[in-house]
Amino acid sequence: MSDLEQQARPSSDNKLWKEKWKENKKVHSKHERVEDEARKEKKKKRRKRKRFEEPSESVVHDGDNDNNDIDHNQLGRDADKEQRTRKKKEKKEKKHKTLKSDGDDDHMLEQRKQDGASEKKTQQSNLKRYFPFEYQHIVAPMVGASELAFRLLCRKYGATLAYTPMMSSTQFVHEASALDKSDPNQTIANSNICEFQTIPQDRPLVAHFSANNPQHFAQAAKLVEPVCDAIDLNLGCPQRTAYLGHFGSYLLGDEDRQLVLDIVKAGSQSVTIPIFVKIRLLDTVEETIKLCHQLRDAGASLIAIHGRYRASWERTGPGARDGPAMLDQIALVKKSMPDFPIISNGNVITYDDVVGNQQFTGADGIMSAEGILNNPALYLPRLGDAINDADKEVVLPTLSPLNKRTTVGYTPGKQDKVLRKLNKKLREIENIEAKVKESGENSINEDQSIKLSAKSKILAEIMEVERSDLDHNRKKSTEQTESSVATYYSTKVKLSQLYKNANNKLALAKEYLSLVRRYPMKIRSVVFHTRRMCKELLEKYQLMEECIASRTTDEVEVVLNKCECYIRSPETFKYDLEKEAREKEALKRKREEEGKRKAFEARMVRKAKREGLADLNHYLRIGAEIPTVDVVKRLKSYSKEECLAAWKKDHSQHCMSFHLDEGGCKRDRACAFLHVEAKDGEKFDEKEALKRKR
Repeated sequence: MSDLEQQARPSSDNKLWKEKWKENKKVHSKHERVEDEARKEKKKKRRKRKRFEEPSESVVHDGDNDNNDIDHNQLGRDADKEQRTRKKKEKKEKKHKTLKSDGDDDHMLEQRKQDGASEKKTQQSNLKRYFPFEYQHIVAPMVGASELAFRLLCRKYGATLAYTPMMSSTQFVHEASALDKSDPNQTIANSNICEFQTIPQDRPLVAHFSANNPQHFAQAAKLVEPVCDAIDLNLGCPQRTAYLGHFGSYLLGDEDRQLVLDIVKAGSQSVTIPIFVKIRLLDTVEETIKLCHQLRDAGASLIAIHGRYRASWERTGPGARDGPAMLDQIALVKKSMPDFPIISNGNVITYDDVVGNQQFTGADGIMSAEGILNNPALYLPRLGDAINDADKEVVLPTLSPLNKRTTVGYTPGKQDKVLRKLNKKLREIENIEAKVKESGENSINEDQSIKLSAKSKILAEIMEVERSDLDHNRKKSTEQTESSVATYYSTKVKLSQLYKNANNKLALAKEYLSLVRRYPMKIRSVVFHTRRMCKELLEKYQLMEECIASRTTDEVEVVLNKCECYIRSPETFKYDLEKEAREKEALKRKREEEGKRKAFEARMVRKAKREGLADLNHYLRIGAEIPTVDVVKRLKSYSKEECLAAWKKDHSQHCMSFHLDEGGCKRDRACAFLHVEAKDGEKFDEKEALKRKR
């Protein structure tokens, strides 16, 4: 028997108590209580009439002899006493706004009040856990990959929620402080801080931050709160830069547990939108379950779990991406938290995998990274069947330009039509240029030559239209307040058309490029998405090397146009064995370049072994200190020789070009040095952090 039963149960175990206990265990809504009160009032009147018609011998009707009254908890109230206390009781019931049934004592009433208050508190705490948007089909956060253009493409083909790429909360706060607040058209949404871009149609959106400082995380969350629907803390990044920067999965150790909980708590208290957390599995499922419960109690409203173990510096045991995701452990976590949103991440390539993953784990949603990179239309089947629902209409929003304030609605007009026509002419010219580059100037006719010579004029007209549109936006944004209600336009497309595009990877890639032109992104991201979407075609027609070598969006489109030509006229393509050999050699060279960092680490560990050092990472710690923002600014004013000497002294493992060159490091992933964002003066002591890792 529970404590509540022992407290509420009277001394006698009779039928009256059983009836009352059953009534007290029910959780009535306000409407049900009113109905219950009316029924009990009728029952009371019937009992009262019966008593007057057939008075019981055991009931004393002498109102002056109170000592002879029968205990009302066992046999019911005396009819005369009911008449004397009825008005008093009705006032009491009205005051408490609750029904006090026959035989209830003050303790039971107090217990009801406490239960009601507890239920209300629980409902309030759940407001951030259950969201006004769908979160079953999610685009995962991907560095340099889940940018605005790709998110919009995935949303069109079925994704319901998308994460931004990982952003450093410290860097975000630092760069946001430099924004020109006097410019009404410059906002967080279009400022490109940490490559963050969004528009009103890019919703629901989760801003994904790395952090090791509660205050910086809270400040960054506050900055993006108006333009997103949730904030996410990265506790899953396995890269070496995360180790040196002290964030991601390297915060999942017991020594940093309180720091992590403080970060989540600070974020939850600073914003009104939910705080999400993305984690990896810990060494045992029990530890993972404990962590999830702690994150929930600290203020997290949703947890996404990548079903692989967290990475370690020594890379002992299962690595960051080794083998399939362990969905069985995610299922156990969800089973331990049935009323809390858990997202499963891993082992998703097709939509059948999406359905199977959700059924197996019981997760509230599925997050995909690798699968959706290969196929941005991964979630399209959720909208309907390609055959049975072919005529179903899907509503798609008209996309706003990036330079508009996110709080102002976007109205397509005459300028948009002009811009579309000009872009169409420009694409035609680019196709002609591709033909000239491939077959020479003699391959085009006189009309095509005239169009080719008009390219500079077309580009000038496009710039003029965009400039006038910008002026119009700036004028309109000053006329409307931040509280103005946005009005968005939409179009309807048949599901069959979406399936037609989804089944044509070349069409998907071209659609992505059109979004990139509107919402610019670094060329390495454009090339990355193009080669992932069109991998089979690029390899089939030996164009992969040319795609990777592209330096502009136009060059990438030229490669896709070549693929299109070969598809239309297969006889024009001839397989080149020499080119195949060159591509294999280039791939081998690329892998060797990307493996230089691992080779360097292995050499340093072997050197420490030869010298008999107890700390095998001794040489890996030399020059590993991350440069601060102030150091980078100071070094930029030095001469090249002075700069190189100062850099080798403290930061020799870090890429100097990444921090000091205007365009960053051109070697990108092939660089053997570390690419880690500069820290500010308030960040943790790197040497102390490295000592803790020993």
